[in-house]
Amino acid sequence: MQENHSDTHVEKSLWVALSFIQGLGTQTFCQLLKAFGDPANIFATPFNQLTEIVSEKIALDIGKGADKEALQDTIHWLSHPNNYLVTLADRHYPKALLEINDPPPFLYAKGNLALLNQPSIAIVGSRSASAQGEKNAEAFAQGLCEYGLCVVSGMALGIDGAAHRGALKANGATIAVVGTGLDIVYPAKHRDLAHQIIEKDGLIISEFALGTPSKPQNFPKRNRIISGLSLGCLVVEANLQSGSQITARLAGEQGREVFAIPGSIHSPMAKGCHQLIKQGAKLVDDLRDIIDEIGIENITRKNAENTASPEASTEHKLLDLMGFEPTSLEALVHLSDLTVSELSSILMLLELEGKIASLNGGLYQKIV
Repeated sequence: MQENHSDTHVEKSLWVALSFIQGLGTQTFCQLLKAFGDPANIFATPFNQLTEIVSEKIALDIGKGADKEALQDTIHWLSHPNNYLVTLADRHYPKALLEINDPPPFLYAKGNLALLNQPSIAIVGSRSASAQGEKNAEAFAQGLCEYGLCVVSGMALGIDGAAHRGALKANGATIAVVGTGLDIVYPAKHRDLAHQIIEKDGLIISEFALGTPSKPQNFPKRNRIISGLSLGCLVVEANLQSGSQITARLAGEQGREVFAIPGSIHSPMAKGCHQLIKQGAKLVDDLRDIIDEIGIENITRKNAENTASPEASTEHKLLDLMGFEPTSLEALVHLSDLTVSELSSILMLLELEGKIASLNGGLYQKIV
């Protein structure tokens, strides 16, 4: 029998309508689901049974039925292509989130749902990142995607945006977990980035209702999803009071690996990473530090053999051109016919992979 999408959208929207009941938190929502099944059953449950789990006020509000406006807004949004509501009852719901203490009952999603259950790594850091920090985030994201990992971040300015760009550059998978409704792009400067993520088969998700604006209290809450989706969390740059510290702490509490890139002892943006390392995070200065720790050698690199990307082919050609003698950037530009910008990006990635070393005087040397 052909699925009636209108009926499906109504059924899905009941999850949202239930979440709008004032005072009903995530954990209580899940308790109701365990006791009575899906939201349709919960709305039909007698008052005296509801009060065994929730307060009388919440039970009365549930008894009034679903908010019609919430139903209509959600149904309308779901009618557009690529828009989804992924509930705990769905096969696409990320299994990794079921392992955390307070999984969201549902997620608004736009894009490629298959990414929700792909092995992932979170990359987070300061919104006020240095140019080098953004380059590091982009290079690590690109390299990790080439190992078949999905890069998860928060689409914020600075490190988050660089991580998503690195994943897209590798034609890899990326998930943006945002702290607003999915009908709002925040920050506005990342409107183009949001479109690129969707166009390149990525995914943007949120647990917040449509129309929810940017609120400071929502971003720490969404961080548990960033870390919860991932095998590990890499902090690139962070000060001592940054949201990245919250994400790293949540990752540790959720049993995920925590990684941090060290920096100058004089840089405020390195102090958060140094504190994490002191607390037991793994110091990272090479992609292998992450790959070895999370044990994903069985994940085939996207750039291997017949699936090799143009970027990987260029890397291999560049390594062949270098030989084992120290070579200047200018010489490599001449030998490779690449621009300085293209060459610098590839050299940084090769250095992170431990295949080359940068020497004094602007020289580079192959070491593998």
